[in-house]
Amino acid sequence: MDPVTARGYAALTDALTDRGVDVAAVEARLSAQRIETPSWGYGNSGTRFKVFPQAGVPRDPYEKFADAAEVHRATGVCPEVALHIPWDRVDDFGALRDHAAALGMGIGAINPNLFQDEAYKFGSVCHPDPAVRRRATDHLLECVAIARATGSKDLSLWFADGTNYPGQDSLLERRHRMHTCLAELHAALDPNMRMLLEYKFYEPAFYSTDLADWGSALIMCQKLGDQAHVLVDLGHHAQGVNVEQIVAFLLDEGRLGGFHFNARKYGDDDLIVGSTNPFELFLIYVEITGEAAADGRADRVAYMIDQSHNIEAKIEAMILSVTNLQEAYAKALLVDRAALASARAGGDVLAAHRALLDAYGTDVRPLCAKVRHDLGAAADPIAAFRASGYQARVATERIGGTPASWT
Repeated sequence: MDPVTARGYAALTDALTDRGVDVAAVEARLSAQRIETPSWGYGNSGTRFKVFPQAGVPRDPYEKFADAAEVHRATGVCPEVALHIPWDRVDDFGALRDHAAALGMGIGAINPNLFQDEAYKFGSVCHPDPAVRRRATDHLLECVAIARATGSKDLSLWFADGTNYPGQDSLLERRHRMHTCLAELHAALDPNMRMLLEYKFYEPAFYSTDLADWGSALIMCQKLGDQAHVLVDLGHHAQGVNVEQIVAFLLDEGRLGGFHFNARKYGDDDLIVGSTNPFELFLIYVEITGEAAADGRADRVAYMIDQSHNIEAKIEAMILSVTNLQEAYAKALLVDRAALASARAGGDVLAAHRALLDAYGTDVRPLCAKVRHDLGAAADPIAAFRASGYQARVATERIGGTPASWT
């Protein structure tokens, strides 16, 4: 670390020690943090109005892993990349797995695509046509085979299924169709695999969405079996929804499978994590590290980023999201749980609230910098990435071919 950061770390650890914080224990937990980055976050992306291309964007999954390895090198906590099928389909998934391993990386969740095929105009697993549902189910089973070939343990499932008008279809029949398809998928999972079921309250369906909220996702998972868990995407809620309460409830039920971390201001904006409501992000981590997770129910939660970098530099945006997650986690680990419990038991509302504010107001950047330094990563990841010259190099090397894009 540079002298300024080292002095900041020394001052912070002295202050934390005075507050009774076990700094070594906090650093150990921060060092063990793992965040999965998405392959699609490295390609060209945008809104339904425009995709703005960038120089040096990967042209295939192999180049996506090269970019993701730079994020891991800078942060020390991102050794896995989620794949999206068919966007990331290759002829030999074993070769892709080996390529990732050579970079010190692994393959994370497999994400089936059930929203871009022309056949899915009226839904995929909820479609009224049995042939379309069969097509969708076969794609899900294909993704189980890909997970098996790559060593992935999770299937991350999001469905655009829904209706745009009252009377368009039977709401109950659509639910029953989904269960039938997903039950076949659940039965096909290896014992060490999970299916993570994501919900979204609107878009692209605007009258009804077949998995509209955490309750409908939870009930579906409970009907399917022990290998089905709920995935929480921070952008998939109505304004004002208390996401941290949802997290607490799902943890308590043992069904919190993972997160798609991003940020939103209005809708499913897919902005840089922590960019619009960092306090909410902190409160989510407070629940993850609190009493609902004390018995190990949070041990296999998957921490995944899901973002659409429309105008910002791809790799730097991913690095910033990761450092924001590191800092939110660090602050949550600093909450004085004994003081919080005492204030709650005594009905001291403001003392309980201040226990959270004291942790949230702590500048943990020197602590996170020290943890990254000890992991062999960068105290200042974005500065280190910029100094590496990597972006200029790939912008020169990746001329020609077709840049990766979700369009």
